Amino acid sequence: MDRLVSMAVFVAAVEEGSLVGAARRFGLSPSMAGKHVAAIEEQLNVRLLQRSTRMLKLTDVGQVYYTRCKRILEEYEDANREAGDAQQTVRGVLRVAAPATFGAMHLGNVVASYLAAHPGVAVETTLSDRYVDLLADGIDVAIRIGRLADSDLVARRLAPCRMAFCAAPSFLARHGVPQTVEQLRQAPRLAFSEAVSAGDWTLVDPEGRTHVIDGPVRLAANSMQMLLAAALAGAGVAYGPSFVFGESIARGDLAVLMPDHQTSELAIHAVYPTKRHVSLKLRRFIEHLNSSFGDMPPWDLMLAAGGPETVR
Repeated sequence: MDRLVSMAVFVAAVEEGSLVGAARRFGLSPSMAGKHVAAIEEQLNVRLLQRSTRMLKLTDVGQVYYTRCKRILEEYEDANREAGDAQQTVRGVLRVAAPATFGAMHLGNVVASYLAAHPGVAVETTLSDRYVDLLADGIDVAIRIGRLADSDLVARRLAPCRMAFCAAPSFLARHGVPQTVEQLRQAPRLAFSEAVSAGDWTLVDPEGRTHVIDGPVRLAANSMQMLLAAALAGAGVAYGPSFVFGESIARGDLAVLMPDHQTSELAIHAVYPTKRHVSLKLRRFIEHLNSSFGDMPPWDLMLAAGGPETVR
């Protein structure tokens, strides 16, 4: 018997709860479905299923074998689909959601190069810092930054999201450079008002102690680009991701504060509804995102090339 077919019948029997159900799925007789499972057991010399007239129950060995078989069959389907995709043209409308600042600053070039590579695709983007329900809003893929909540969505890590405390040289000339956590707490803060997963402003000192910076908020805004402009104008201390502040730090327009302390590192993910039956346009877009960003995304490369400038 074909081993792959026998594995598929075994997996179907587990999922359907009976050999009759597995037989129905594959258009077989129940006795033939039973022969497929029996052939595997005989070859492995183990019992995979405990059978009764009313139910099937996996043995311990059967549970492990079922998990492996399911993964093998999914990879087999993916390989077949990818081989077929190689002969297809990427086409259709791709709907993408992303945080407002990240999308405005970093998705334009990436989407443009994706469109150039795939002339048959159109892209519709929704830039918003609100939580987007992919299924309800008809979104194919969303960019999410931070720690992801448990969900049924599939997540693909695209890049790190490094955080930094920074301020303009003009601000530091007037107020001095914070040398201690307490001095940093006293500095006027420029805070993002809709942070979901970044949490409080925190940093870890060289001794491993965690400190929360909870001083006065001089400016709260729901736009990171506004906070960047205010920081550049010397209004206070900003805390946020390098994809917002990295270029300004690299140019010397902002300086990193407390460089001997560690800040949080979050992650940038692409999330989409299901791992199975992913459209070719979506698969190619996620691959393009991954190759465009990576562990050292462009904004961090600029930061590394520029120093970064730090003050003590």
